[in-house]
Amino acid sequence: MSKKGKRYNDALTKYDSQHHHGGQESIEIVRSLAQAKFDETIDLVVRLGVDPRKSEEMVRGTVALPSGTGKNVKVAVFAQGEAATAAKEAGADYVGADDLATEVEGGMLDFDVAISTPDMMPTVGKLGRALGPRGLMPNPKSGTVTDDPAKAVQDFKGGKVEFRTDRYGNVQVPIGKASFEISSLVANLNAVVEELERLKPS
Repeated sequence: MSKKGKRYNDALTKYDSQHHHGGQESIEIVRSLAQAKFDETIDLVVRLGVDPRKSEEMVRGTVALPSGTGKNVKVAVFAQGEAATAAKEAGADYVGADDLATEVEGGMLDFDVAISTPDMMPTVGKLGRALGPRGLMPNPKSGTVTDDPAKAVQDFKGGKVEFRTDRYGNVQVPIGKASFEISSLVANLNAVVEELERLKPS
């Protein structure tokens, strides 16, 4: 067993791991444990009990966090013509077509979300080896393949987050920063839980 650090061991003494804590109580505990020199991200991890190998049990989607993420989200948009211009005006960090695809193929992955117009997907589809392992491949189900990339840019810059079950049936979603007010974190937590309940397979 690997040796844990002092901060980790100290944190273990500050709550009862055998006790089930409610949402707000959990957030209060987690927030009190944040002691890093930077503003730590707080993640919600949910064990869904689904079998992600079955397509009908795969849970994926997006949710708009009412309090935002507290993170400056970098967005890349694969588009051309008017859609590209609109995406740029909406605040996209990178906008392009074949030129952007070439950059990504060359290792440029300095973004958190990739958005594509449907007509660009044959080009973007070839970037699977670069985008796939990082969970960056645009997908219609998550709103990242769209005819209105400008709106998608605004949504993701404004606090929309994407989630999907991992191979163990868990979902991990950032719900804010340790510096957020408790009420803001609770609002984000509730928004994610409501969306997971709405999407869960019968």
